Amino acid sequence: MGARPEAVLAVRVQPRASRTEVAGFVGDRVRLRVTAPPANGAANDAVRRLLARALGCPPSAVEILRGQGGREKRVRIVGLEPAEVRARLARAARDAAPGPVPVTGGP
Repeated sequence: MGARPEAVLAVRVQPRASRTEVAGFVGDRVRLRVTAPPANGAANDAVRRLLARALGCPPSAVEILRGQGGREKRVRIVGLEPAEVRARLARAARDAAPGPVPVTGGP
């Protein structure tokens, strides 16, 4: 029997944001905003819940490997392939966007 698929993400977290959301990607790093403060693990719990909701997996499948005390984190997702994780997070970021981005400039 094979091992369960997993993905490891580089995550940048903005605690005390005005809303909890997947804000998008900067290179290979996922940007998250959470309303929770960075005290007593509240922001880390919010990150786990946000990722679980966005990925459609249980919070127990989301583990913060490094960065418990900082904004830069490494997070493991168990049960999903890396490509599926990225696709689901991209969809969540698109769904969280406030609307079309106006195009400026032009020919």
